[in-house]
Amino acid sequence: MPKAEINGIEIHYREWGEGYPVFLLHGFTGNLRSWALQIPALTREFRTVSIDHRGHGHSQKPTRPEDYSLEQMLEDAYGLLEHLGIKECYVVGHSMGGMVAQHLVLAHPEPVRALVLVDTAADMPSSLRTQERARLVEIAREEGMEAVFEEQMRTNPMADQLRSQPEILENWRRQFLLTSREAYIYCAQAIANREPLLDQLRAIHIPTLIICGENDDPFLEPSHRMHERIPDSELVIIAGAGHTPQIEKPAEFNRTLTEFLARVHQGVAAGPKTQSWVRQ
Repeated sequence: MPKAEINGIEIHYREWGEGYPVFLLHGFTGNLRSWALQIPALTREFRTVSIDHRGHGHSQKPTRPEDYSLEQMLEDAYGLLEHLGIKECYVVGHSMGGMVAQHLVLAHPEPVRALVLVDTAADMPSSLRTQERARLVEIAREEGMEAVFEEQMRTNPMADQLRSQPEILENWRRQFLLTSREAYIYCAQAIANREPLLDQLRAIHIPTLIICGENDDPFLEPSHRMHERIPDSELVIIAGAGHTPQIEKPAEFNRTLTEFLARVHQGVAAGPKTQSWVRQ
């Protein structure tokens, strides 16, 4: 279980494969195993590096609010790249990890040669989503993480689909419960209060792929807005998927991701994309 001391705390990470590095940043309440279904596809051509964000998975779990800003997590990610001697890579970020990836490429553009943003946003969440997250934060504060997981299942519009896939559901539960209560509370607050980055995204001039699940309503419009801001970016909607297309529809997701990285890696310009398209 390799760990590195980054910014004064132990960060857990894993490496697989050889070749050009692909750096994977998981989402809120996930961990590096969120990418388990991508590793076999990626390691055919690339070296993959996955990180457990602070407070998640097997990384150290600090307890102060200031320990969980998106800016702090971007510096963890950049610090790990430096620790591993990675001078350039492709960065893939899901949800909160996609927010960290945006901060990373804007603050430290030098190592990032391509960017993949999965079910994430660059602007403020809707007020309804903010209110729902605040309610869950109170449950975490008062009752703990098991209670939050059960409440999320109770209100999840895709709960029946998840229950029909017990292996996926149990894997999600195990990952979720590796997140500390403090990480849950303070990361949620950091996401809700973050600085909008939409206007800054115009500065990104590397190949960029934006992916979103067709049924992930809170992130569909934000994905379109990022696509409009990032020059020559591509937008792919994964049909039938919700917030975690890399887990729900791994074959379609992996095909989309590896085809994009292959084009980038071969030096083939993706060209401007004026329309999004749906992966069937």
